[in-house]
Amino acid sequence: MANRKSNTSRDLLPDLQHRIQPLLKSAPWVLRVTEYKDKPAPVLVIKERGEGADDPGKNGGTLVKAALKDRGLLYGQPLRRCLPVIRIIVSHVCDHAGIPLELQRYFGDGRITFRGNLPLDEEAGAKLALIFKLREGIKDMDRVELIAWRVQRFSREEAVYWLTRATQYGEAANRWARSGMRIMLSGQPGDKEILHLLEKLRK
Repeated sequence: MANRKSNTSRDLLPDLQHRIQPLLKSAPWVLRVTEYKDKPAPVLVIKERGEGADDPGKNGGTLVKAALKDRGLLYGQPLRRCLPVIRIIVSHVCDHAGIPLELQRYFGDGRITFRGNLPLDEEAGAKLALIFKLREGIKDMDRVELIAWRVQRFSREEAVYWLTRATQYGEAANRWARSGMRIMLSGQPGDKEILHLLEKLRK
């Protein structure tokens, strides 16, 4: 089993180095797969490229590299429950020629052995950031997974709109928006319909 995983990692390395990693410099979102001492591995960190994206016209023609800002974390049981959804979301990310990067290959059905950064487009980044943000404070893993499945079905425009509502209107308004979205997407704690809808969306 260990040898098979090692061979798989070696098979993915050329594509990672030559086709995927070069896109990290300009990707609007980046998904980092890493480890933290105080959290179960792996930890997924969603990062958004800040204002002032690379623009040769600024600062007298000097290339300005926009910083990446952390927008959320996912790890432990919430990650395990959301992994099938994450695989679907990242599978739609393409290179500049419209060819799928097949990023789902780096998120196996079992243990995730990959560590590093992966480029995301606006849709994938917004969806993952919204999932990571909305799952905060929810103890019911059925509700966490239900939120993930329903966000996965958003269009790009819907994902960007709802992420904006949840993060860019001030601390209090953001908190209220996230609270409302949690109920809108996953119902109230203890609602018997949660599992019924979850089973339907898994199919």
